Amino acid sequence: MTMAACAAASVLLSPHTPLAAQSDRYPERPIRLIQPFPAGGGADVAARYLAPLLTERLGQSVVVDNRGGAGGAIGTELAARATPDGYTLLMSTASTIVINPLINKVAFDPEKDFDAIASIAVIPLVLVVHPTVPAKSVQDLIRLAKAQPGKINFGSSGDGTISHLAGELFKHLTGANMVHIPYRGGGPARNALIGGEVQVNFGNLLATAPHARAGQVRMLAVSTKKRSPSIADVPTMEEAGVAGYTVVQWSGVIGPRGLPAARIARLNNEINRILELPDTTKFFLAGGSDVLAGGAQEFAALIRAEISVWAKLIRTPKLKVDR
Repeated sequence: MTMAACAAASVLLSPHTPLAAQSDRYPERPIRLIQPFPAGGGADVAARYLAPLLTERLGQSVVVDNRGGAGGAIGTELAARATPDGYTLLMSTASTIVINPLINKVAFDPEKDFDAIASIAVIPLVLVVHPTVPAKSVQDLIRLAKAQPGKINFGSSGDGTISHLAGELFKHLTGANMVHIPYRGGGPARNALIGGEVQVNFGNLLATAPHARAGQVRMLAVSTKKRSPSIADVPTMEEAGVAGYTVVQWSGVIGPRGLPAARIARLNNEINRILELPDTTKFFLAGGSDVLAGGAQEFAALIRAEISVWAKLIRTPKLKVDR
């Protein structure tokens, strides 16, 4: 649903004129790539894959800086307040830049405080359970949650993240009675599932797939309209009987509003060259995701379209989301 909305979007974020005092020999020193979740989550996986390749292309170190907390709001606010010179960037996701600001009070405006630079990937979410949960299918889980109201916990990467809203949408559409347990990121939420602290998770497929292959979690369904080629035996949520359920995570690089147009163009060009590499395609496909190359304005349109789509959903009267 999100990509169709993106194609229909017509209002774009505009790059800004370079500041006269800034050098055009960018970059001349290391670049900080803020990742607003702890290590181990899907955005962290993407950031740590991108950073060394971008370092090679730019000739300066690109350092991943994990700043987790508040559903990604802490790191995102830090990026919003940074000097707009291209030396502080943010690995953004639908959770951090779209959903969290729609649900919670945050100290940044996703449309006014950032410039889009480059989209990275589109990543399905996957509904997974701890191996001890006696549910072999989505319908089994729904029956179990209804039979034991309030006894099943689902972990998320934090209040206002897409994994949180994915769980709330599942509850809304199925009537499953589950309790939301927020963590400080996708990695901690997944570790809680593996350790048995929670029974259910709506996780990023890129980061979850290795644990499923190791038998640490059991996959029940993917959140996309079509099955993921990397886990073709796992049904979509709609195939599993949850009509109207489609949720997609995406990631991309943005920066504080006011970035010089030439620096946005340089970063976008180098990131897209990385996304065109066969090894990059293989890396993301191995985790069930697709690269999402494109221009800065296209990415800006996606962000605006996502805000519109999720705002309408969050306002649905029967959809319970913490505010």
